[in-house]
Amino acid sequence: MYELDITLTQAINGLAQQSGTFDFLMTWISAIGVPLLILAVAVQWWSRTDRLHTRHILVATGLSFLLGLAFNQLILLFVHRLRPYDGGVTHLLIDRSADYSFPSDHATATFAIAAAFLLHGMRRVGLGFLAVAALVTFSRIYIGTHYASDVLGGALTGTLAAAIVRTGYREHTRADRFVTGIF
Repeated sequence: MYELDITLTQAINGLAQQSGTFDFLMTWISAIGVPLLILAVAVQWWSRTDRLHTRHILVATGLSFLLGLAFNQLILLFVHRLRPYDGGVTHLLIDRSADYSFPSDHATATFAIAAAFLLHGMRRVGLGFLAVAALVTFSRIYIGTHYASDVLGGALTGTLAAAIVRTGYREHTRADRFVTGIF
């Protein structure tokens, strides 16, 4: 399994440094993808269509995002995987990271957002976010900062977090009505 991970990681990262334009694009997507998704979620707070239901989904999305990143912090207590560039597996296009490689926070965040929308029935928006999540996670391997299994692990923690929030955070509860009624 490790050999497959290395092979896939090197195949994706091997595309780097062949086109300055594509390198710039992948670096930019890696840097700006998560903030843009957060902004895309946040601006929907003022949606006029089914306002309270949409706001419920937005709160659930935020909770999924935070829970997924909390899961990552717990995993990092036990898993100390070096970055692929530290092992000579990839060529890095950006500055080095100070933390460990597994799981990818970018993958967790983007997949938590996409999964939250999909699990709450907002299929069209959720599929759009899923496409962006796939692009962001691809970019993280492309630029050399993650193994393929790091982004897969992050996608799983983000999706798991969204499923847990979907189960535990119910629409029309007192807390939900309070939060969705703000502004």
